[in-house]
Amino acid sequence: MSLPSYATTGQRIWHYSFRVICGLIFFFLIAPIVVVIPLSFNAQDFFTFTPEMLRLDPEGYSLKHYRDFFSNSDWQLALWNSLKIAPLATILSVSLGTLAAIGLSQPHVPFRRAIMALLISPMIVPLIISAAGMYFFFSRIGLQGTYAGVVLAHAALGIPFVIITVTATLVGFDNSLTRAAANMGADPVTTFFRVQMPLILPGVISGALFAFITSFDEVIVILFVGSASQKTLPWQMFIGLREQISPTILAVATILVVISIALLTTVELLRRRSERLRGITS
Repeated sequence: MSLPSYATTGQRIWHYSFRVICGLIFFFLIAPIVVVIPLSFNAQDFFTFTPEMLRLDPEGYSLKHYRDFFSNSDWQLALWNSLKIAPLATILSVSLGTLAAIGLSQPHVPFRRAIMALLISPMIVPLIISAAGMYFFFSRIGLQGTYAGVVLAHAALGIPFVIITVTATLVGFDNSLTRAAANMGADPVTTFFRVQMPLILPGVISGALFAFITSFDEVIVILFVGSASQKTLPWQMFIGLREQISPTILAVATILVVISIALLTTVELLRRRSERLRGITS
């Protein structure tokens, strides 16, 4: 946004200073990504820029670390585990989180705020505490070290994101539509899928994407509730950093960054679509 011609000197100084501050903060946030992505193409087994890379010599760049990722059995097992666990956890998070958000949106529900605070507590409580609690609980019921236990743990972490996004979508929902559907003879299930769900779908999909990212990138909980057979990509990266320093980690990190950017771009497009449906213009 450009400054008006009548802006004072102080306003102009603040305007440009604010832009510089925002630029510095943005650079601080993306600096690790800017460093990791080029290093993933290093032709040598180093975590630093080689002289060839600094000279932009093609000999200094290679896809060897990406080939190692797609050919190494340990990395492929971890990728397969992540692709097995994250979708199931997402489906469970979306199902339970959407129902919870719809229920808590009703004004007659008692203790709505207390229930909401309890349901979104996994976002607030430190992960190490949640992971320890899940470990002791799952150990007692026989789910520790199983795929079911990992899926349930990741679903618990993803539910708050679904609740928040769906609740935000329901703020602009016209409840008279559901009453009209009921007056015309539609049962609650038909009303939900034919009237309510299409209008809150952007919020549901956004919550699903956040839940998927949370499950796909999570490492602390899986260390507590999982076993070696449920080793995911973040867990394998953690092992690689602790036990064997392999530049393949940089290639995997770059792939995860690309996936995250794609999912967040989708979330932004859905947010804009939701605003258009609700008649909000930016």
